Amino acid sequence: MMIATKRIAARTIAVCATGLFVHTFALATIPVQHWTQAGGAQVYLVESPAIAMVDVQIDFDAGSRRDPPGQAGLASMTAAMLEKGVREKDGAAALDENALGEAWADLGADFGAGASADRMSFSLRSLTDPALLDQAVALAARQIAEPAYPEAIWSRERQRLQAALKESYTRPGSVIGRAYSKAVYGQHPYGYEMTEATLENIGVADLVAAHAAGVVACRARISMVGAVTRAQADAMAARLLSRLPSAPCASLPPLPVIGEVEPLAQAQEKIIPFDSAQAHVLIGQPGFKRADPDYFPLTVGNYILGGGGFVSRLTHEVREKRGLTYGISSSFSPGLHAGSFTVGLQTRPDQTAQAVQIARQVVRDFVAGGPTEAELKAAKDNLIGGFALRIDSNRKLLGNLAGIAWNDLPLDYLDTWTQQVEKVTVADIKAAFARKLQPDKMVTVILGAAK
Repeated sequence: MMIATKRIAARTIAVCATGLFVHTFALATIPVQHWTQAGGAQVYLVESPAIAMVDVQIDFDAGSRRDPPGQAGLASMTAAMLEKGVREKDGAAALDENALGEAWADLGADFGAGASADRMSFSLRSLTDPALLDQAVALAARQIAEPAYPEAIWSRERQRLQAALKESYTRPGSVIGRAYSKAVYGQHPYGYEMTEATLENIGVADLVAAHAAGVVACRARISMVGAVTRAQADAMAARLLSRLPSAPCASLPPLPVIGEVEPLAQAQEKIIPFDSAQAHVLIGQPGFKRADPDYFPLTVGNYILGGGGFVSRLTHEVREKRGLTYGISSSFSPGLHAGSFTVGLQTRPDQTAQAVQIARQVVRDFVAGGPTEAELKAAKDNLIGGFALRIDSNRKLLGNLAGIAWNDLPLDYLDTWTQQVEKVTVADIKAAFARKLQPDKMVTVILGAAK
C-alpha cells in the first residue's frame, strides 16, 4: 500500500510540475504573508489550498559574487555537491548519492540546490500528505545542513566539469558569452568565469568553508506556496533550518571585490575569429540594480525596444524591414548590482557590419527619442494582458514570491504590478533610458564575422 501511495505521489508531482493547474490567484489578489522567526529567518507565504502540495525556496546571500577571484565556481560547486550525499549525524545514517536519490524518489518529492550571481538557493516540492511531507522536510533539512562533500566524488566531478569546460570552447555561444561578460563587468565578480584552473583551486575544505559561511539560518529567506497554513509553514521553516548550527547571526564576510559595476569609459569592439555558419553578436553595457526606482519604465521600455519579440522595434528594423536576422532581442538582467543590458543577434557573416550598424542605431534612436504613444499602448496591452501567465502555476508564483522576498519588495507587489505598468509614460521611459544607457560607450563582441 505504501509503494502504491509513493507512486501516486510521484505521478502527481510530475503532472503539477508541467503547470497544467491554472492558479486561481491569476484573477484575484494574492495575499502574501510575511513574518520573521525568532532566529532571524524571514518567511513569506502564499496559501494555495487547491492542490495538496507545497513548493518551497530558501535563499541565502552566498552566490558567486562572493567567490574569491581565483576560485570562480566555488558557490556553484558548493551547491551542486549537496546532491552527492549527506554525512552521519545525531544517529542519522550517512547517505551516498545513490541512496539520497532513491530516498527522494521513494517520497515522490523533489529537492534541488543551485547558485546564481547573488544567491544560493534550495528548493523543495512535496505533496502535503503528512506522512510524506514530514519525511521530505526532514530529508531536506539534512541535505541543507549536512552535506558530506566526499573527496572522491568531488575529484570525479571536478574532472568531469573540466572536460565539459574544454568542450564548451567549441561552442560559439559559450565563447562569445565569456568574452562579453568580461568586457561588460571588468573586474567585478559578476564577470567571473569558472575555468579549469579555478576548479583546480577548489578543494573539499573550500566547499565546506563556503557552505558554513553562507548557509546560516538567521539569514535565510524562505518562500512557500501551497496547501499549508501559516502555522504549518512556520513549523516547516523552522524544521528545514533546524540542523544548521545555532549561533548568533554574525555579519556577512566582506565581498572579495568591494564596489559596484563600473560604467564603461568608451566604446569597445572585439572580433573573435570562429568557424561558424552564423556570426554571433552581443552589444551592451552595465545596466541597473533591481532596487532601482526606474525598474518599471525600463521594463516597459525594453519590451518596446527588443524584449517583445515580433512587436519590438529591433525586430521590426533588423529582421522585418531588412531581413538581416531570424531573431534579435534586448534584455536587462538586474541584480543586487547592476546587471547587463544586452542586445543579441545572429546573422550571415557577410551581413554582420550592416546588422550591427542598424542595431546600434535603433538603440541610439530609442534612447534619444523614447517610444511613440502607439508603441507604449501596445506594450502595456501585451504586458498587462499576459500578466496572468506569470503566476498561473504554483512554481511560477513561487518564483515571483522569492523575488519579493529577496529584493525586499512590497508585499502587494504582484497585486499592483499591472498598475505600475499602466502608469508608465513615454516621458518616464525616455528619461529612464537616458539615465541608464550610453549608446556611444557600449561593448560590441562579434564572433565568426567575415574577415
